[in-house]
Amino acid sequence: MRIFLLIFTTCMLLACSRPTPILDQIKQDGELVVITRNSPTTYYEGAEGFTGFEYDLVQRFADELGVSVRFIIPDSFTEILPAISRKEAHFAAAGLTVTKARESLVRFGPAYQKITQQLMYRTGTYRPRKITDIIGSTLEIIAGSSHEEELNRLKQKHPDLEWEARKDIESDELLYLLKEQVIDYTIADSNEAALNQRYYPELKPAIDLTEPQSLAWAFPHSEDSSLYKAALKFFKKAKKDGTLKHLIERHYGHVEKLNFVDKRTFKRHSITRLPQYKALYKKAALENDIDWKLLAAIGYQESHWNPRAKSPTGVRGIMMLTMATAKQLGIKSRLDPAQSIDGGSRYIKMMEKKIPEQIKNPDRLWMTLASYNIGYGHLEDARKLTQKTGGDPNKWADVKQTLPMLSKKKWYKKTRHGYARGREAVTYVDSIRSYYDILVWLENQQNKQPEVAEPAPLSISPAVL
Repeated sequence: MRIFLLIFTTCMLLACSRPTPILDQIKQDGELVVITRNSPTTYYEGAEGFTGFEYDLVQRFADELGVSVRFIIPDSFTEILPAISRKEAHFAAAGLTVTKARESLVRFGPAYQKITQQLMYRTGTYRPRKITDIIGSTLEIIAGSSHEEELNRLKQKHPDLEWEARKDIESDELLYLLKEQVIDYTIADSNEAALNQRYYPELKPAIDLTEPQSLAWAFPHSEDSSLYKAALKFFKKAKKDGTLKHLIERHYGHVEKLNFVDKRTFKRHSITRLPQYKALYKKAALENDIDWKLLAAIGYQESHWNPRAKSPTGVRGIMMLTMATAKQLGIKSRLDPAQSIDGGSRYIKMMEKKIPEQIKNPDRLWMTLASYNIGYGHLEDARKLTQKTGGDPNKWADVKQTLPMLSKKKWYKKTRHGYARGREAVTYVDSIRSYYDILVWLENQQNKQPEVAEPAPLSISPAVL
């Protein structure tokens, strides 16, 4: 009996001495601690609060665990991986490229995005064709980044290659310095480059320095794999149910729709044309609970802010209203900017009210814009086709893949409303999203706010998102 009690007591002591699995501890504490960084592709404060691809992804993971998130932003990029290896946070979600050197410091989770490292230059200056073309020029990069790791590898072949690795700066700031011609070149991940090219259309990738590389979360090396396994399960589910695809669409789906000329022309018209209509957009926006910058972006897509614009199909005015729509809205003159902007804003609200209630923002906003362009009936046809082909009719990322099918007889003959230029509607929505983002960025510059970041897409009612 004594031996039994001794064995029982020993087993109980051993059980009590086992540490609580990290996943259970997180759930008990109710908090997930994550290291990230301020950048357009990760985490920043936008017009409607905190946002960013990594921010949204982490929030969804936290929701799965039933906990809140506390984000930590170190002073320098170089501090991120050492902090994780010291277990100062549960993991890092900071747009980290998976490399062999880094794998000795941290344990990477599943890849969720592919990027390439791009050497960036400013149009109007010399475009290098190979890395040795920049020897003797000013090249600045982020210290501790995968870019520095790649340059160190290249330097073994090209000893004269030199650069400055900076700890006090982020990628979007380096791109700004390049735009201002303070530096000759920098290196950016392709996703960061694409986002910032909307604001700095002068910047272009000269060459790809690497093959596609994976981005992933970084976890500490540990015998306790409970949190890591939960992340594996989360990503498997996110890929299967479309969550990951929809987040990528939300943050990157529209960024490459405008070319260099489009962006430069838009910025010029923002200075020369928009000021005379800005008050009208603000008035209509206030009366209809719409962000004025969204209204202005729609107006630019429709007419380039030309109040006398006319299409071959007969739509006219700064918001390009049809005769039937103008009559329905009580608009007497489509060429009057005030009447056209007021009518356009009211028509957008009418379209938004038709969108099924189960469709939430930002998908609701983008489908509203599509229906403004192509008509609500065609949008519903596309949603039904989306469902028939296995997609989610309530997600814009899926519907935008289906809309082009409306121009193919094989598909549109099965719909109620028939043929439609669905691809045009997709381009229409993506362009407005880009114009809107640029307007938000320009307004921030005028208000002398810090240079950031891709703003979060606004809903029709700013309070919704």
